[in-house]
Amino acid sequence: MSTPPPSVIVIAGVSGSGKTTIGTLLAERLGWDYAEADSFHSEANIAKMREGHPLTDADRAPWLRTIAAWITDRLDSGRPGVVTCSALKRKYRDLLTAGNPAVAMVLLDGDRDLIAARMKARKGHFFKETLLDTQFADLELPTPDEDVFTAPITGTPAETVDQIVKALNLDAAPR
Repeated sequence: MSTPPPSVIVIAGVSGSGKTTIGTLLAERLGWDYAEADSFHSEANIAKMREGHPLTDADRAPWLRTIAAWITDRLDSGRPGVVTCSALKRKYRDLLTAGNPAVAMVLLDGDRDLIAARMKARKGHFFKETLLDTQFADLELPTPDEDVFTAPITGTPAETVDQIVKALNLDAAPR
């Protein structure tokens, strides 16, 4: 018996891993609501990152709670959705999924050199490439007891979305 598809998907990963690209493509393919994690940040957090300073757990807490509220709203209203969030630490992933099997966590996985090259190519983003090492330092890879699908980002964005759709049984997902 196959696992029922989730109704909310969190696309996680370090900055520059392709969360926005993959999340947007996935939401469009499924016909689901989409939310970009950066839009949930306070002006103070954005200013801090723009100045090249990493966020602390205290800085991230209100941001994570706001994303968790968006997820809860989707679940309560029956409107499926895709949201991006770095979700670098297990405690962040646990907060966002709240143990609910209707929420799937997908970690975009790529090495530092690939992601750094992508960051150099993007224009106008507030997150400084110099902060990438702090992201990798904070990243807690999922353990076997976590229900996280790790999607490699070495292929095209469409290939990554195909992998996610297959792994999460999303061909049968509600639209």
